[in-house]
Amino acid sequence: METRVTDWTNVFLPVALIAGLVFLLGSAGPDAAGPAGMQTPFEPWLEIGVGYLALGAEASAAAVIGIAVARAVLEFARGLSDRGRSPEEIRLSLGRKLALGLELTIASDIMRTSVAPTRADIVNLAAIVLLRTLLNHFLGVEIREQEERTSG
Repeated sequence: METRVTDWTNVFLPVALIAGLVFLLGSAGPDAAGPAGMQTPFEPWLEIGVGYLALGAEASAAAVIGIAVARAVLEFARGLSDRGRSPEEIRLSLGRKLALGLELTIASDIMRTSVAPTRADIVNLAAIVLLRTLLNHFLGVEIREQEERTSG
């Protein structure tokens, strides 16, 4: 019974996310901008601060992904010359780190949209989050399947 529920979720979730993405991208028209000139006195400073925080999250994501790829390549090369980790273990470790990098990029996008968003900003954020969530979902499914194969 558990397998059927998991199989159903693995089909429904990606289809729902893709349908939501198509809907959001189709609903963003040229009139999607919010009202102009409605800023509070502190909003420009808040935008600058949040911009730096978002930049930090993006830099962190790039660092996590870059270091993960470099380590995976080095571990793979080490495995060619002697008894290192198997390619499946390296791939599983890389997948976990890529998932973390995706989460950091989502956090960055949310931060950038958090200060005075327009309708277009919200639609763009939703589309980006849906795409990255879809990628993260498939990556998670693959990681779980690989863990089951290696442990079982």
